[in-house]
Amino acid sequence: MGYQGQLPVIPVIPLQRNLGDRETLVSNQENKGKTYQSAAVFNVVNSIIGSGIIGLPYSMKQAGFPLGILLLFWVSYVTDFSLILLIKGGTLSGTDTYQSLVNKTFGLPGYLLLSILQFLYPFIAMISYNIIAGDTLGKVFQRIPGVDPENWFIGRHFIIILSTVTFILPLSLYRDIAKLGKISFISTVLTTMIVGIVMTRVVSLGPYIPKTEDAWVFAKPNAIQAVGVMSFAFICHHNCFLVYGSLEEPTVAKWSRIIHMSVLVSAFICMLFATCGYVTFTGFTQGDLFENYCRSDDLVTFGRFCYGITVILTYPIECFVTREVVANVFFGGTLSSVFHIAVTVVIIMVAMVVSLLIDCLGIVLELNGVLCAAPLIFIIPSACYLKLSEEPRTHSDKIMSCLMLPMGAVVMIFGFIMAVTNSQDCTHGHELFYCFPDNFSLTNISDSHLQLTTQLSLLNISSFQ
Repeated sequence: MGYQGQLPVIPVIPLQRNLGDRETLVSNQENKGKTYQSAAVFNVVNSIIGSGIIGLPYSMKQAGFPLGILLLFWVSYVTDFSLILLIKGGTLSGTDTYQSLVNKTFGLPGYLLLSILQFLYPFIAMISYNIIAGDTLGKVFQRIPGVDPENWFIGRHFIIILSTVTFILPLSLYRDIAKLGKISFISTVLTTMIVGIVMTRVVSLGPYIPKTEDAWVFAKPNAIQAVGVMSFAFICHHNCFLVYGSLEEPTVAKWSRIIHMSVLVSAFICMLFATCGYVTFTGFTQGDLFENYCRSDDLVTFGRFCYGITVILTYPIECFVTREVVANVFFGGTLSSVFHIAVTVVIIMVAMVVSLLIDCLGIVLELNGVLCAAPLIFIIPSACYLKLSEEPRTHSDKIMSCLMLPMGAVVMIFGFIMAVTNSQDCTHGHELFYCFPDNFSLTNISDSHLQLTTQLSLLNISSFQ
């Protein structure tokens, strides 16, 4: 998940202080020169492949595995189409940011609606990051020899508070987002390692986890909620103008090639992660996949540590966005030093309090997907293009836009209703039944195959289905 703030490019005086985040970022990019197509592909892939992939196996459970695969392909295709559509809309309107495009197309009401969505999306993501950090790092600390698993100081609440005060808040107080540039690279490396661990465990652990009766059902009633989770994982529309503007001689044709390649690579990685995670646990899959693995698995403990670090490092970038939206709407785009600190602290503290009260990641991912990601991907790009384009109604872009707009509305409305009314089967930190046999380490599964399968056969598996 990349930087989401969008403001018009303003000339920057090198010695000027108190620059806006967007201004400083643009200044740094201009000093470094233009971006090659290969680098642009990496930037887009890095924006898509973030912490949101942890919920993709859960989306397979919600939709049904075969339908889930089809929906994931569909969401990736819509992402590809809408990213190109946004740039086409910007070209037609003569604008170079998401906000300016919507403002020119729909005026102040459209600008305010987009601002609300651009605030809610990263803000809810911040809440989800706190939940993930509390759950994953808590299990990491429990593996330290001599530590009592019931110790309050390794509980999720204390970890959320500690990580917020010691790491997240100081990093989020930076004015220059360029100072967080290395974080993106570190997060990418850690995410790659996490994908490798999940792939390893589908081979070493998957065959010994009993499959639920509905594991391979084609479709399930919660498919719309699954689309919300997938949309949350794929959204990167917030920074497409930024990447496009950094290209050498940017054109729609060049942008289309970059997006096709980026989405293809991202879809492959997401498909791999979603498939490996779901095939391992089938109907037991949780919103946070790491909740499915046992505390005694040392390889996954390392993965939990990597993932916890990833979300802590990604959190400040999301905070930059929420703060910039507040600055744009209420303070004319510029915050004094006092208001900069005050707004940052309020945003982070509210997100922390909410995350202390909510302990189920699945519902957070679903709500963020259907309420924020769906309109940002499906509805707004289509609406802008349909109003700006003078192409005939039979043009392929207009036909696709006419289809995307109502589909986005359906996902948003019915997805929200289903997410609120349907109960979540969230284990939240509790070991699942397959972790208990003889308390042996799952890292030695290959040596204990007969013992594990014998003990699992004694369990009343049907009670968990």
